[in-house]
Amino acid sequence: MEKVYINGLGSVSNQNPELGTEIASFVSIDQAVNYAVQPSYKELIAPAMLRRMAKVVKMGIYASQKALDDAQLTVPEAIITGTGMGCLEDSEKFLRSILENQEQYLTPTSFIQSTHNTVGAQIALRLQCKAYNFTYVHAAVSFESAMMDAFLQIQNGELPNALIGGIDEITDYTLSLLQLIELVNKDYEKPFKHGVNIGEGATFFCLQNQKTSNTYASVVDMAIRHHIEVTALKDSVHALLDDNGLRLEEIDALVLGTNGSSTCEEYYKQIEQLFPTAAVVQYKHLIGEYDTASAFGVLVASIMLKNQAIPTTVLHRKTDRVAFENVLVYNQLRGEDHSFILLKRC
Repeated sequence: MEKVYINGLGSVSNQNPELGTEIASFVSIDQAVNYAVQPSYKELIAPAMLRRMAKVVKMGIYASQKALDDAQLTVPEAIITGTGMGCLEDSEKFLRSILENQEQYLTPTSFIQSTHNTVGAQIALRLQCKAYNFTYVHAAVSFESAMMDAFLQIQNGELPNALIGGIDEITDYTLSLLQLIELVNKDYEKPFKHGVNIGEGATFFCLQNQKTSNTYASVVDMAIRHHIEVTALKDSVHALLDDNGLRLEEIDALVLGTNGSSTCEEYYKQIEQLFPTAAVVQYKHLIGEYDTASAFGVLVASIMLKNQAIPTTVLHRKTDRVAFENVLVYNQLRGEDHSFILLKRC
């Protein structure tokens, strides 16, 4: 079977776009709602198109091009995206038009651009890529589903490379509903028991079957579980490690999707206890929580493995280890949609 390498990455988040992927310079968030800081799109998208594009599409195009440039790849052999909520801005716009116009005289533009695969389609149109194009909408494992698709196809020799990414956006109406049911905190108010600080963004990667001078890490294996009891979490971890001939003590760092919600806390405590000598890294205090935020966790892990250093901005628990060979990325949301991604130093 072919090996799978991460050779390029790109991201748009609430952090300063000029920082790129310089995680060491990122700052922690202190508000409940964290909108992405929009970079300059004029070099990538024509002004006429830019005016009509939804925010999530623009972010996806920008982050995907950054990943392609980083990997020195012009046109990928596949475009595979994941999104938990899709193109919310255009979805809300179209539904509002239905109500306001009493289901009459509707223009199709918002409907056409509201489908979840719009981002992948727009990337393909821009690149003139007529290859495999797929979008996964699987809640908090949407990105992981896209990554697993690419991983398996490259591993089995069906694809030489793939562009993958996770994208989600915040919109006012959906945000108000999430705050109404107390899943998202409100600014200047006491945090809800199960509330999180929400974010948005796009994170893309180029996966290839060849190692290059720019390779960040290799993808060893991954697993997705919809539901796991806290007490059974260790069994899932052991199963993944056993399948790849690894022991607990060989994991040098954990990258965890801790988000401050009491619903998630027990799972992360459990996995930290499984690896008492490993470094623990967190990242959602920098970008907020959203369905595909875990893609940013993979970005953090990839940069760590390439640079062989952990920025203090993401370090939660120190380790005495001076080299990082194996990193486990673990994420879940509200006790469901568990994902495990095993990365290795190249």
